[in-house]
Amino acid sequence: MTMTMTAGERFARGIAAKDAPALFEVLAPDLEFRAITPGRFWESRSAAEVVNDMIFGRWFEPSDKIEALEAVECGAVVDRERVLYRFRVHNDEGAFVVEQQAYLRVRDDAIVWLQIMCSGYVPVSPD
Repeated sequence: MTMTMTAGERFARGIAAKDAPALFEVLAPDLEFRAITPGRFWESRSAAEVVNDMIFGRWFEPSDKIEALEAVECGAVVDRERVLYRFRVHNDEGAFVVEQQAYLRVRDDAIVWLQIMCSGYVPVSPD
């Protein structure tokens, strides 16, 4: 029996793979987006801006290698999906863990409302 992934898990796996087309597939083009990262608030109503300028433009730069998706935990809060995901990231500055907690609403299999809180890059000892 095959389990279908939730929209939140598809979103997390798309980031982990640095797969922009997968993210565009799961995000509505005009989604309502807000996020908090250490030191900054983000807002947008454009999937293209979220994927190209924020996620892969500022949060995970080309030099950041996402080595592993260490955790994905999905659930629900009444009418909202909840997903926590944690990445192991390596770049020129060392090894890091990055964790994000997201709440989202889905319509027609696409995320139309998304709010994320990020831990930032937390340094860890390399394995």
